[in-house]
Amino acid sequence: MPDPSARHLKLTGASNFRDLGGYPTGDGRSIRWRQIFRSSHLGQLTAADVSALRGLGLKTAFDLRGSEERNLFSCGLEIAVHSLPIEPTVAAALRARLAAGNLLTPADATEAMSQSYRHYVRGNTPRFRALFAHLVEDRAPLVIHCTAGKDRTGFACALILRALGVRFEIVAEDYLLTNRFYRRDAAAGHAWPEAVGAVIGSVQEGFLAAAFDAINADYGDLETYLHDGLGLGARQRESLAARYLQP
Repeated sequence: MPDPSARHLKLTGASNFRDLGGYPTGDGRSIRWRQIFRSSHLGQLTAADVSALRGLGLKTAFDLRGSEERNLFSCGLEIAVHSLPIEPTVAAALRARLAAGNLLTPADATEAMSQSYRHYVRGNTPRFRALFAHLVEDRAPLVIHCTAGKDRTGFACALILRALGVRFEIVAEDYLLTNRFYRRDAAAGHAWPEAVGAVIGSVQEGFLAAAFDAINADYGDLETYLHDGLGLGARQRESLAARYLQP
């Protein structure tokens, strides 16, 4: 596989903008380049950023931000935007602990993050089902993003790669690239204790594992979740493969 920097597009007004192309699948094929991208939100793009992204031929953005987040910044590109809102839960959970008189620890932050990932499965599967319904149509090149582009987006992209046959070990490697390419906005959000903020502002393989553990607990296995939870029958899987895989 190419150096991870080859899939990263450095932007001034957004971070963690990456191409999901090039990853091998279990049947010897690979993900097509320049079809599926992931990013932080696209509301602060510079003119140079817009020019660079236009060069990718992007047609569609899938916005996983919650309602208040979307009100802060609208997409800086003139492309079709589909809102699939997943409300954030981590900050509220930690504020509730503070309100109850507890000191916050990194362990609290880790559990809040893990619980958020479990809730992607148990509370937000309809959003991811809608995302896949769009993906089987001709909407590429496309970009998937939330606010930071690391958690909701990270899980969505992990599901896409797994549905296309990429091994979990490779999916986890891609997911963890966020720790290399994501720039935290020091001016945004709650002023958490430094160690707590370090957990919230990063990704850990355990977070992603929490979501897939929830899939196994609630659906039995990933294949059942893809079929029953996300609506990916044989025809939809064939369509995904035809659009996003190359020999």
